[in-house]
Amino acid sequence: MKTIQWFPGHMAKAVRMMEDNLTLCDAVVFVLDARAPASSFNPKLRDLVKNKPVLYLFNKADLADGSADGLVSLLKENGKNALKFSANYSGALRKLQEAMSALVAEKSGRLKEKGSARPMRFLIAGVPNTGKSTVINLLSGGKRAQTGDKAGVTRGKQWVKCGAFELLDTPGTMPPYFENQKFARRLAYVGSVNDDILEYDEIALALLEELFATYPIGLSERYGITGGEPLEMLDQVCVRRGFILRGNEYDYERGERALVDDFRKGKLGKVCLDNPDDCAEIGLI
Repeated sequence: MKTIQWFPGHMAKAVRMMEDNLTLCDAVVFVLDARAPASSFNPKLRDLVKNKPVLYLFNKADLADGSADGLVSLLKENGKNALKFSANYSGALRKLQEAMSALVAEKSGRLKEKGSARPMRFLIAGVPNTGKSTVINLLSGGKRAQTGDKAGVTRGKQWVKCGAFELLDTPGTMPPYFENQKFARRLAYVGSVNDDILEYDEIALALLEELFATYPIGLSERYGITGGEPLEMLDQVCVRRGFILRGNEYDYERGERALVDDFRKGKLGKVCLDNPDDCAEIGLI
């Protein structure tokens, strides 16, 4: 399989920008994809923020199964601040505000004792397409940050005022390289890597293999897949979706795109691809 590597120039610039602005921030919110929280954790950003208080936000939790709850609990057991989150959840805004307030409560109290009432400032960071801008728009009560379903929508920093908070929205930033390509593949599955650089056939076959090993029910219910090699399973995707070319050949390109799109939209069921060992390997715990 082709090595997945995506670190364009604007990401290197974004890292430098975060370094320059971090002293202005009181705390950091790392936005993770709850379907792949370890894969969507960038260790380089952790090294960047150093001793700042951090909230690990397991976003898009409406697309994740109970395994994500277990990972949130694991982080908390290891002394981390973590919250399972979805903008679609009832009371989501209040819970997020409470978690962020608790993160800076000590510093906020010290400032108030000195007579300062300035807003607490948060750096909002993460890999592309984890929902950073959606989180900011929820906090601000409006569409103040640009959003999209394609990796790399946010390109420059944006300060957004949200009541008691000021938020620095930053471009999604990938690790400069992946020591373990399984994390890169999972980011490709969830849409955090620019689709234009991917070998889609390889990604689709790898996704089928991984899902059949961990979440076979979703494949069975959606496509009638009950087993076989990855290419045989892709054949079944094409049959179920009617992607047949002249001569009764399968339209693999459409089948691959449909599979990945179904996965990203949650049509193959709720998932969490990462496990505690992945969290330990990437340095999340």
